Amino acid sequence: ELAKQTAGATDDITVKIEAIQSATNDAVQAIGEITNIIGTINDISNTIASAVEEQAATTNEISRNVAESATGAQEIAQNITGVATAANETASGANQNLSAADNLANLANELGNLLSRMKAEVNV
Repeated sequence: ELAKQTAGATDDITVKIEAIQSATNDAVQAIGEITNIIGTINDISNTIASAVEEQAATTNEISRNVAESATGAQEIAQNITGVATAANETASGANQNLSAADNLANLANELGNLLSRMKAEVNV
């Protein structure tokens, strides 16, 4: 009877050991899958970090280009103001030249009249 009990207990222990081994194998397999998932997450994180770094560099480049464009636009505006000022000064000078030309024309006309009168007086 004791031998039967020992054999039964041995069978029970064997079943329990097999169950523990099976559970251990399942745990090892799960740990392997978790390790693979962690590796994949690590790869994705590295890809994201690279993309963020590249995006930051691109954003800095865009910012620099915008600043240069703003400076260029400001210089263009200043040049346009200078051209407008020069155009106003040229127009003012042209008006003064026109006025001087009118004065010269009037003087020439008066001189012509004066010469005509002198000629008429000399012929008398």
